[in-house]
Amino acid sequence: MMNTDTDRELPPGADDPRVESSEDRDPELYNKKGRLKKSLYEAELGRLQEELVKLQHWLQQRGLKVLIIFEGRGSAGKGGVIKRITERTSPRIVRVVALPKPTEREQTQWYFQRYVEHLPAAGEMVLFDRSWYNRSNVEWVMGFCTEDEHREFLRSCPEFERMLVRSGIVLLKYWFSVSYDEQRKRFESRNEEPLKRWKLSDMDLAEHEQYVRYSMAKDTTFQYTDIKQAPWYVVPSDDKRNARLNCISHILSQFDYKDVVPDPVQLPDRDALPYVRPPMSDQTFVPQVY
Repeated sequence: MMNTDTDRELPPGADDPRVESSEDRDPELYNKKGRLKKSLYEAELGRLQEELVKLQHWLQQRGLKVLIIFEGRGSAGKGGVIKRITERTSPRIVRVVALPKPTEREQTQWYFQRYVEHLPAAGEMVLFDRSWYNRSNVEWVMGFCTEDEHREFLRSCPEFERMLVRSGIVLLKYWFSVSYDEQRKRFESRNEEPLKRWKLSDMDLAEHEQYVRYSMAKDTTFQYTDIKQAPWYVVPSDDKRNARLNCISHILSQFDYKDVVPDPVQLPDRDALPYVRPPMSDQTFVPQVY
């Protein structure tokens, strides 16, 4: 199994061995705070988004079925990377699934049932913004499921995912790992800005308070579900820019895709039909405020 210590705090003053020291970073690429310069980030993001467009055309041509799961703590950056992935791609090919709280009827179903209908068909890439792993993380920590339900999930989830892979679905799982201090900083930022305050829920506050229990839940999840057919990939996300670029780059690296973007087409001329339009005064226009 892979090391699952990514969410644990280090002793005061200790260096994280997974993060390159800011003193060792190229000053041409990184600012004084050790963050990737905005101009370089935007240029590299644009390049990767072009590659994502090539990938979507290729997987559509090949009829591949791709499912990508994004998990992690609140404010870890899942939504940010999903937004960048879908920014240039077609929603008909690359679509996002973010399910709400299950209804009373869904609570009586087989646990995986409501997720199955959202699985990709041929030529589709589906991005799950949180997934069936709610059961072994949020639900277990917050007491929304029983211990028996939790144990059954850990037992059946690996078999369910092996079945998906055998059926031809390419399954990728990413865990966005954010430290306690960085999570608090992001929650405080949301709290201070009225336009962001909607992103700070009661569940986020409870999760922050129970940071250690969520670490325990994540470690247990990895212990049972980090399988060869569908391994977990951890994305350190205290630095949002790096996390987005690293995640997208890794997704692209999982496919030996080719550039099959269609060539430019010849735009047709307008049909020459006899037609007299009604007077424009008959239409109601939006006020020209700007």
